[in-house]
Amino acid sequence: MTAPLFLVAPGSLAGAMAGTTVSIGGSEGHHAVSVHRLRIGEEVLVGDGAGVRVSAEVVGVERHTLLTRVIEVQVRPPEDPRFVLVQALAKGDRDEQAIEAATELGVDAVVPWQASRSVVQWRADKVARGQARWESIVVAAAKQSRRFQVPQVRPLARTADVARLLADAALGIVLHEEADRPLASVELPPTGEIVLVVGPEGGIAQTELDAFAAVGVVAVRLGPEVLRTSTAGPAALAVLNGMSRWR
Repeated sequence: MTAPLFLVAPGSLAGAMAGTTVSIGGSEGHHAVSVHRLRIGEEVLVGDGAGVRVSAEVVGVERHTLLTRVIEVQVRPPEDPRFVLVQALAKGDRDEQAIEAATELGVDAVVPWQASRSVVQWRADKVARGQARWESIVVAAAKQSRRFQVPQVRPLARTADVARLLADAALGIVLHEEADRPLASVELPPTGEIVLVVGPEGGIAQTELDAFAAVGVVAVRLGPEVLRTSTAGPAALAVLNGMSRWR
């Protein structure tokens, strides 16, 4: 079984080498000590969520802190091109299911989208709470999948924001059930951001499709089946991975 991964602050593993002592404190330390009940001699993974991860041996256990000694250091640079999922807000936590699975499938950034047909609305204080909720989900999923990088959760976007993001992308992809072109036929750029847009349970409105088409984005489909908003993004990421990272 793969050793559990615990996260420390980005940059705190800079200069780490075999023999270095790394302390895991705060909520992560509490989780390691009280939930995992780790003991001296056990092996763990410690990552900074920004590309550095070490395998380490537990050498000390305190009330809310785990002390470890580094065995090996691994560094993984950011992926290029980067995958960005624009996920429309959806009811019944389907948007949360989508970003959780997307994180496990290697997404580099997620963008909450307040689509015109989104039943769920992030207004006023809900914006900060929603952002924090998404951040906790991607952190947990990154730890579960032993990722080197924790995906970025970008600010809530309106349709105009999404259109600008697509305009600046190396490749913009909008999933739509009535599209003629399959995603698997799209040629991927060698670098930059590949932005993937998934609509809410009610679908993407025509005005939104027109706004995206105005910046040169063509709608694509995955297959003959109509997928839920919770599964469309992860399924598309699996296709993109099969075309690039998983080869």
